[in-house]
Amino acid sequence: MMRRVPVLGLIVLMLAFPVLSGAQSPKERIPGTEEGQAFETAPVKLDGKELFRVRGVTAYPAETRAKAISGRIRAFASDETVSPQLLRVVESADRSDIYAGERHLLTLVDADARVAGLERHLLAEIAMAKVVDAVKAYRRDRDPGVLLNNTLYALVATALFAVFLFVLRWVFRRFDALVDRRLKAKFKGLQTVSHHFIQAEQLWGALRQGLRTVRVVCILAGTYLYLNFVLSLYPWTRPSAEGMLSLLLDPLSAMGKAVLASVPDLAFLAVLAVVTRFLLRSIRLFFVTVAQGTVKLSGFEPEWALPTFKIVRLTILAFAVVMAYPYIPGSSSGAFKGVSLFLGVILSLGSSSFIANIIAGYTMTYRRAFRLGDRIKVDDYTGDVVEIRNLVTHLRTPKNEEVVLPNSVILNSHVVNYSALAKKQGVILHTTVGIGYETPWRQVEAMLLMAAERTPGLMREPPPFVLAKSLGDFAVNYELNVHCDDPAAIPRLYSALHLNILDVFNEYGIQIMTPAYEGDPELAKVVPREQWYQAPAKGPSDDKPA
Repeated sequence: MMRRVPVLGLIVLMLAFPVLSGAQSPKERIPGTEEGQAFETAPVKLDGKELFRVRGVTAYPAETRAKAISGRIRAFASDETVSPQLLRVVESADRSDIYAGERHLLTLVDADARVAGLERHLLAEIAMAKVVDAVKAYRRDRDPGVLLNNTLYALVATALFAVFLFVLRWVFRRFDALVDRRLKAKFKGLQTVSHHFIQAEQLWGALRQGLRTVRVVCILAGTYLYLNFVLSLYPWTRPSAEGMLSLLLDPLSAMGKAVLASVPDLAFLAVLAVVTRFLLRSIRLFFVTVAQGTVKLSGFEPEWALPTFKIVRLTILAFAVVMAYPYIPGSSSGAFKGVSLFLGVILSLGSSSFIANIIAGYTMTYRRAFRLGDRIKVDDYTGDVVEIRNLVTHLRTPKNEEVVLPNSVILNSHVVNYSALAKKQGVILHTTVGIGYETPWRQVEAMLLMAAERTPGLMREPPPFVLAKSLGDFAVNYELNVHCDDPAAIPRLYSALHLNILDVFNEYGIQIMTPAYEGDPELAKVVPREQWYQAPAKGPSDDKPA
């Protein structure tokens, strides 16, 4: 099965093309003209074979003239009622006309003779002889008997080609089986001897790939010979047979010439790549030392080093691309510009959110809104910052859930950072209770402070304090404020503080009325001490308030 064209064969054909190709340039030097002036010429052809070349002028281009002459010769060749022996040359003072009986075929002038470097009458005789031979060959190739014989040859060639493919498949299958029996085990032994430095599977894969390449080369060669022979049997397909090899060689030759012409530009690109790489490595080394604290810059935070390096790297790469663009082979072509424009439009339309997230990521870095390990709140999400990327930020919630937030969302949201001042000044935790007007505010304040003292993990300095938030319709709302230096413990500390508040108010028989009530109950809604440990609650010795 054909999988890929062997590269080695293509390279050999490309290198051989300058030797095999003998195509004449469409512009030729005319001997005797001033300063070797070049004039455009075009070939006159019949059945794809070039008979001679004619020159054109501005009003009548060479290609148009050659097509007209070729059409008249083809029409004459198709008319078997006129014998090729009736061709004759009629000479005039300034031209030589060739007629087939009374039918005019072509006119040759002195300019055509100068192109060929011959006398005009001699050029006319040679052109007439070539037309005679071409017409005879044209008619002979279309003879029914010749076509029948050629068809038989084509059928025989098709059968031989089918046999060739069958035999080739059979040979390679047998050869594959032989190689599998003889060499696969040896490859495994070689892997063991080399202490797995040589991988048997890779070596075996390379061998199998080599066999496939040889098979593909054989199939391509056989297919080319078969098609070339069959197509050359018929006059209508003979030009295709003659041009088959050039279909492959012409692109390869063009690519080879383009590569050779681009060598200076490629050398410039290579030097630019080396210089850019060296510059980036040097700058990266500097910013890494800044990030590690080895080098300190005034007013520059170490965590800014790597993001700043990425910005500098992007700037240098963009500058390098701008410098390299004119030297890229094919950059001046319309196709290259069209593809570049298309890719630019696609990127601009499809990467708006991508670019927005990247810019937001760098903006947050320099704003110092939070750092790794900080506990923050973004909209409804609260968690510890575990990773900051260019596009997204990862949070781990107190429930051990990972939340991935786009940086653009964070930039456009209110961010609460619990860790920014926690170590220096402490985060203030606060909770509110509603107590009736009949309870002295000093007693309530003392009980709330007592609950704070019973809660481990809270800071003693600064001390807790109580605020009377409001005088409500049914109760006074008191707010207890305590300090905490561990933002990760906030949920646990809130829970422990609330439990201790319940215990203290139950101890002193004070009813908590939050949020509100409609009437005074007959009995205060408190839990007597003797009921604190009702089943299934544990006893006092096992009670371990957080």
